Amino acid sequence: MATYYDAIVVGSGIGGLSFALNLANRGLSVAIVTKKTRSESNTNWAQGGIACVTDKTDDFASHVQDTLMAGDGLCDINVVKHIIEAGPARVAELISWGVQFENGTDGRPDLGREGGHSKRRILHARDMTGRAIESALLRAVAQAPKVVMMEYHLVIDLITRAKNETTIAPGSREDRVLGLHVLNTRASKVETLAAHTVILATGGIGQVYQFTTNPDIATGDGVAMAYRAGAQIHDMEMVQFHPTALKAPDGSRALISEVVRGEGAILKDINGRAFMKDFHPLGDLAPRDIVARAIDSVMKRDGSPHVLLDATQVALGHLPERFPHIYETCRKAGFDLTQEPIPVVPAAHYLCGGVATDLCGRTSLPGLYAVGEVACTGLHGANRLASNSLLEAVVLAHDGAHAVFEEIAQRTQSAPPQLSEWIDGSAGDPDERVVLIHNWDELRRTMWDYVGIVRSTKRLQRAQTRISMLADEVREYYWNFRVEPRLLELRNLIQVAQLIIECALQRHESRGLHYTLDYPAKLPLAQHSSVQRRNPRP
Repeated sequence: MATYYDAIVVGSGIGGLSFALNLANRGLSVAIVTKKTRSESNTNWAQGGIACVTDKTDDFASHVQDTLMAGDGLCDINVVKHIIEAGPARVAELISWGVQFENGTDGRPDLGREGGHSKRRILHARDMTGRAIESALLRAVAQAPKVVMMEYHLVIDLITRAKNETTIAPGSREDRVLGLHVLNTRASKVETLAAHTVILATGGIGQVYQFTTNPDIATGDGVAMAYRAGAQIHDMEMVQFHPTALKAPDGSRALISEVVRGEGAILKDINGRAFMKDFHPLGDLAPRDIVARAIDSVMKRDGSPHVLLDATQVALGHLPERFPHIYETCRKAGFDLTQEPIPVVPAAHYLCGGVATDLCGRTSLPGLYAVGEVACTGLHGANRLASNSLLEAVVLAHDGAHAVFEEIAQRTQSAPPQLSEWIDGSAGDPDERVVLIHNWDELRRTMWDYVGIVRSTKRLQRAQTRISMLADEVREYYWNFRVEPRLLELRNLIQVAQLIIECALQRHESRGLHYTLDYPAKLPLAQHSSVQRRNPRP
């Protein structure tokens, strides 16, 4: 018998926790399903902050214009206006839940500036804003009524039909999300959960690339399961590469927030020459897509494995205090950010596409909502303006919770649907686990080499062919062996990789984050790339 909740939230970042709090405050029963601990999320890694108009020298029109400029023609202007204008109220709500942003000596918010912003409008908690928000929301959730936190539960797939119901092609009008199958990784068993509404808040897809600023959990689970269930997916080719990740001696990458450049740090080539003015009038504070391509171009021109970020001109006493986490990260890697330029390279950072939703987070599939990085609302367009993502998450969580409450209040079904339990059958453990490890590594290298910052049709087709072969191998594992976390995450990453490539091949132009050598010009009219699965077999 499946356990029933009014709503199930998949993910415990800012979008999921905010959604759950808003639902619980309306008296609904909520389960938060998270595949690791409750504090492991993309939100927890967010350094910069939350962009919001809070100062009298700023205005909504300026923030809207900055967002549209970064989005390169693919933003939905009505979405942009709504989210930005709703921002101050949602920031006030965060503060009421215990989030503490930094103030200056005058008691007013200490606002930062990032690339693409014409004004200082970034609210922050030093350089670990995501962690501060996450901690406050988790404390609020712990005190909320009717909220159950399910740690170490990895969702396998959404359930779109009840027991003994005739198979319906996903995406058809009759189809609806009724619950999900989840792998309890501590108990090594699959559980069935039922709900009136499922909210995807699963974060990003960064682990599909060899080098990323994302945590290990960012394996695109929400996008993959939504696609398999039949939901509409938009603009997956729009993957943002953060321009500045520290290139440590051990080969690892660590995010160096754009706010460091907002405070005066300068990008230089290997010979010490500042180069960003060659590429954009805003120089080091140009939109991220332009900065990332500029760095890629300079590295290729000079045959260098990195460029340099020079923060030595930032006030020495200010930098360690303002960026304690970044300063310590550099120190542990052997660099003194106040005394020497540090080596930086781009790394996969944020998905601007995802599961298509409206302004309340509704997807094309009844019963399914999405919020945060997994969702594609039309705010980010072809390139996310820095620090707009946290703002989007809290606005959609608030509006979406109201919509879910209204739907549940009007429901006519008297009893929860009877859902089929998961059956493993005679499946055993994989006999050659090394294949999964090799497939994981090959997938990420292939995506980095052929589906990165600069693309071409030939590169995309080459990646598509190889990843199709990996998909066949993993599909055989999925159907013949017992499910395990590594297998499920790899299955999702391969699905995400295929969606990125498919959308990239659809776009015969260079726009925003998608730059292709075969179509360097921009088309007069921006259009979404779009995919939707209708085959019921996962």
